[in-house]
Amino acid sequence: MNENFNTLQNEYKNWLDTLGFSTGLIYDYTFRIKDFLYWIKTQNINHIIQLKTANIYTYINHLETRPNKRRKGGLSVAHLNHNFMAIDKFLEFLHQMGMENAPIPTNYRIKPDKWVRINNIQPLTQAEIKELQANIKNTYLDFTFIQQETKHEQLKLIFVLYYACGLRRTEGKNLQIKDIDFDKKTIFVRQGKNYKDRIIPINNQVLKALEHYIYNFRNLQKVKHNRLFLYTTGTLNRILKELQQSTENEQIRAKKLTLHILRHSIATHLLQNGMSIENIAKFLGHSTLDSTQIYTHILNKI
Repeated sequence: MNENFNTLQNEYKNWLDTLGFSTGLIYDYTFRIKDFLYWIKTQNINHIIQLKTANIYTYINHLETRPNKRRKGGLSVAHLNHNFMAIDKFLEFLHQMGMENAPIPTNYRIKPDKWVRINNIQPLTQAEIKELQANIKNTYLDFTFIQQETKHEQLKLIFVLYYACGLRRTEGKNLQIKDIDFDKKTIFVRQGKNYKDRIIPINNQVLKALEHYIYNFRNLQKVKHNRLFLYTTGTLNRILKELQQSTENEQIRAKKLTLHILRHSIATHLLQNGMSIENIAKFLGHSTLDSTQIYTHILNKI
């Protein structure tokens, strides 16, 4: 990528930061625009003033038809829509920077198929969650004590925050010690989806688990950040998969397991246990009940 595009990408990143976007979203949008700028370079566009609306739609078509580099098939609807949102924001940035002839944001989005999404979600059962947690102590036995302890503590925290508290991926990653109010028994989630803060009540079991993690492990670590997790979300997903593959339960091993599947799992279990859709929506931080209603369909197919 040429120097002009590198500068533009950095300016876009700084612009998102001044608007108050979360760190995770800034990284995501900047990464997607880096791919976009690299692509337009292959289209013989060497300066941003050459960019036309037709180029935007050609790129949209390119994304919709290109194969997924990591697995079979094409890019997911969610992945595509995140690209389209990043591009729209980039076009808005160009206008804000005074480029009057820049293409206007397309507002182009693909409407996801609700039933395809529902059928792709396989929450773990409550028994499977307990089995995975019980198996943590049996993993990484060939590692040194310090390495083993660190991975075990991160796995335990994954279940506390992503399952018991139902946090989204970046919400859990960004959580800091100061966000936990032990007196009020709450967790303050900063800039969740749609940049909304929310407060989550926690029960005594979660409270004790967090106290143990912070005072007996996290406060002893010498790192340059204040986040609860020591690892990135990519590493957290990887050690979660390693835990999954360490079990002898074939049903657990066969399921897709990610941080977000744990969030789906707790929502399903709360519904099974009689919590109302309205309260589950508040717990998860959903802005409308439409997003929460999927769990009634998931429960019906279990």
